[in-house]
Amino acid sequence: MNFDILLAAPPAIQIHAFAALGALFLGLAQFTTPAGAPIHRILGYGWVSLMLVTTLSSFLISANPIIGRFSWIHGLSVFTTVMIVVAIIKARRHEVKAHRAIMINLFIFALVLTGAFTLLPGRVMHAVVFG
Repeated sequence: MNFDILLAAPPAIQIHAFAALGALFLGLAQFTTPAGAPIHRILGYGWVSLMLVTTLSSFLISANPIIGRFSWIHGLSVFTTVMIVVAIIKARRHEVKAHRAIMINLFIFALVLTGAFTLLPGRVMHAVVFG
């Protein structure tokens, strides 16, 4: 892995990538904690914060635009942001099953799956990981 490539990228890409990587590792740690425990909430607030930095910083990045400077991934960023808010509301209302389902799906689809697309040739993270 060559993090020099990431460190040479524009600040928006650096912020986006480091927030996403942080969310990935924090999310994995979150799965090991019991729901409702103080540590679960603390990690959850951290994960949500990192995901919001990830989604919001995506609007500063323009790759493969479709409408203006925005691509389909920006639609996913809007959806992810909205679903994070919904998941928080569900947690506060003690709707645990709905909260869990939303958060697991966000982790899998909005973080892991879309993160895998950053490993495609021509992307910064492809160069970081594969040289």
